[in-house]
Amino acid sequence: MTTPLIPLRRQRDYRLLWSARAVSETGSEVARLAVPLTAAVALDASPIQMGVLAAASTFPFLLVGLPSGAMADRVARRRPVMVACELIAGLAALSVPIAWLTGMLTIPWLITVAFAIGMCTVVFRTFNTPHLATVVAEPQRTAAIAGFQSVFSIAQMGGPGLAGLLVALLTAPVAIVVNAVSFLVSAFCLRAIRTPENGTTAKGRGLGREIAEGLRVLINHRVLRALCATGMIVNVLGAAEMALFVLFAVNVLGLPAPLVGIAAIGFGVGGLIGAAIAPRLAGRFGENRVLLGSVLFFPFGFVATAAAGGPLWLVVCQLGAAEVITGVAVVCYSVCAGSVTMREAPEGLLGRVNATTNFATQGVMALGGVLGGVLGEMLGLRPAIWACAAGSLLCIVSLWSSPIRRGARPGAAEESPSTAPHPRSDPAASRT
Repeated sequence: MTTPLIPLRRQRDYRLLWSARAVSETGSEVARLAVPLTAAVALDASPIQMGVLAAASTFPFLLVGLPSGAMADRVARRRPVMVACELIAGLAALSVPIAWLTGMLTIPWLITVAFAIGMCTVVFRTFNTPHLATVVAEPQRTAAIAGFQSVFSIAQMGGPGLAGLLVALLTAPVAIVVNAVSFLVSAFCLRAIRTPENGTTAKGRGLGREIAEGLRVLINHRVLRALCATGMIVNVLGAAEMALFVLFAVNVLGLPAPLVGIAAIGFGVGGLIGAAIAPRLAGRFGENRVLLGSVLFFPFGFVATAAAGGPLWLVVCQLGAAEVITGVAVVCYSVCAGSVTMREAPEGLLGRVNATTNFATQGVMALGGVLGGVLGEMLGLRPAIWACAAGSLLCIVSLWSSPIRRGARPGAAEESPSTAPHPRSDPAASRT
């Protein structure tokens, strides 16, 4: 007889983990608007400088993404590393308002802070996924991932409005202090988690060999590879658009600073809806069908942004409504993709598979930021965003041409959608 699982909302350690993400993500959403506004308004940044600033926060995924995955699979205790990441990120963010008040803040300073926080983010995310597996039982992980997605959505709903208010009252650089405090509160919540990490320290066989093993699993597993490729496409184009969005919203659409975050608010509302319905949709239709349906809506936000224009009220409605729809789609996709990744990754390799996926999907955002800056300089702001809209159609091609589509057909086995040998049963996948 199996013991009934305690609902997640009644599990103290999950609530602490959820709360840590809630405060940290809210602070990050404030900084997501306040940092580019600081660069664009207070420091008069050019499109190229905005692109480099956007790239600085994601370049660490390329730099340390793969090694951090190998380390996450090696260590027995991951929580202390996560706490340290939050503390360091908090101190880095705190340096921005201090530098501004003392007259020392520059674009290179902002880029350096973005890079430091990005480094902490990479390590934190890599260690967080295997840590989640120690806090939440396997049958509850899809719901747990949906819970985290609701955190991100709530932060996107409240963060930009809070950021707009703080920017108006305190100036953009000083508003970043909220981000610093949120990192420190997150570290406190993580430190209070009691669930023991009883894993054993894995014996290292060489960092290069362990990284290669994670790469080989991702490349050879056709389902994981398709999810990764789709994520790379949407992220590189999304980063290119976001590098230009503040300049586009202020200079082309004429949005005042407090309304620049309207797209993020709309995305947050849609994401909250998506987090609520994703587990139900996955339970009824299967994760594969949800993935295939969600990706059809990915180009919608790009097109709506590029086509936005007219009176202020119409622009706000266009951006807000489009991002609500996009938010639902992206979060449904993300929840199901995360659940499939945790299910399909071979035992003992989840950290490396997750890190390799992040290396690819998040690392390309650094290239996307630079791409956005270059397109903005060469084509102009609106044509550059139209170019991103056209490229986003590749997301549909990537996923619908993969084994995920075959696995979603009636009568197909949802648990094993790939026609390739599963890494756990393929002897070649376990060689080093």
